[in-house]
Amino acid sequence: MAALSAWFWNERFWLPHNVTWADLADPAPGVEYPKAGHLFSALPLALGIFALRILFERCVASPCARSLLIHPGVGRRAHPNAVLEKVFTSITKSPDSRHLDGLSKQLDWEVRKVERWFRNRRNQDKPSTHTKFCESMWRFTFYLCIFTYGFRFLWQTPWMWDTRHCWYGYPYQVMTPGLYYYYVTELAFYWSLMFSQFTDIKRKDFMIMFIHHLATIGLISFSYVNNMTRVGSLVMCVHDASDFLLELAKLANYAKYQRLCDFLFIVFSVAFFITRLVIYPIWVLNSTMFESWAIVGPYPSWWLFNFLLLVLQVLHIIWSYLIARIAVKAVLRGKTLFVPSPSGLREGDPVFLCPMSPSPLLSLLLRLLSPLETFYRLFFSLCATMSAVTLRAAQRTSLTRPQTVRRLTLILLREKTALTATVLLPKLECRTTAAGDTRLGAPCSSSHNM
Repeated sequence: MAALSAWFWNERFWLPHNVTWADLADPAPGVEYPKAGHLFSALPLALGIFALRILFERCVASPCARSLLIHPGVGRRAHPNAVLEKVFTSITKSPDSRHLDGLSKQLDWEVRKVERWFRNRRNQDKPSTHTKFCESMWRFTFYLCIFTYGFRFLWQTPWMWDTRHCWYGYPYQVMTPGLYYYYVTELAFYWSLMFSQFTDIKRKDFMIMFIHHLATIGLISFSYVNNMTRVGSLVMCVHDASDFLLELAKLANYAKYQRLCDFLFIVFSVAFFITRLVIYPIWVLNSTMFESWAIVGPYPSWWLFNFLLLVLQVLHIIWSYLIARIAVKAVLRGKTLFVPSPSGLREGDPVFLCPMSPSPLLSLLLRLLSPLETFYRLFFSLCATMSAVTLRAAQRTSLTRPQTVRRLTLILLREKTALTATVLLPKLECRTTAAGDTRLGAPCSSSHNM
């Protein structure tokens, strides 16, 4: 065990050259350096935060949910059935037609009744809106409080205004009480999230969130033991800056304030892009990779720390792309409507998705929300080109006008883009003859365009 401990705490890995653990073990009177043993204090604090969460959800969040007419009502539950329960827990939660037919014959039930049982049983495992509202309200409260504390603390530190102070005198940097409380509270919160995963209703993203919490705990602990707490505090503050906005948008969604939810999600998206794609790489990564190289120099744990921060940046880019897609859809949802085409279609013909004129503010938001705007333009142009090819192919066949219109309408609705509709609608010109010929390209007797 001693050999394993000596291998794990190898000074040549953890510390810069010519620095040993003994140099950090006996600081001057009144001076305290980070030690690995300090992290154990986060475990009892995590239990305290977990208990505080239960108390908060029952005494604060639940009454707020009820005041917004979000009641903890339980949906329709599946009737107890040993055979179906065994299939649900050990074989499949969504049986195919073969399983449904077999279970229907075995139980002498209709297939629809078996399907209904599985649907109700699946819904039992989903958290109710009331539960999700209380959880989001707790997270919103914590994220807002910890971000406020962290920002106020960092406002008074020199390394917030000049990140080179993160490395001056490293690793002989004093652990101040404010920085210690900030670190241990963040670490305890993520430990409490890991605890709560095993007591809450198990969700589909259980393993993903478990790995996320574990990686966060590992990164916080690694930076503390390595005494990179100054730059670590900057990383935590940058991430906390947008998290509470997402939880606030969730609260608005659960309360069915859809416009407020869309607005808050747009604000969250802008804050996320600015903090994760601008401030984090320019402010944090620049300091950890280049300023630390010039002041301290590289060593093994320095390479690992920067590698983890770069992996985090890759995740930021992926999440930003996914958030941009959702945000653009939210904006377009409030600025599009279904209207009949002005060409006088017959009753029962499909309608087209036509865009309203976007305001300058909307245009600005779209530019801010989509750092991958070039990709979107190329993608939409490709959709328009493919649809135009479909149109030309239809002109060479005997498809009638309503058939072709329906095909192109499905394409437009599938892509959900007003740009494609704008490109294609002028191309759908049909001329009707006195004999009632409605083929594309037929002789014209009406000048209306679709």
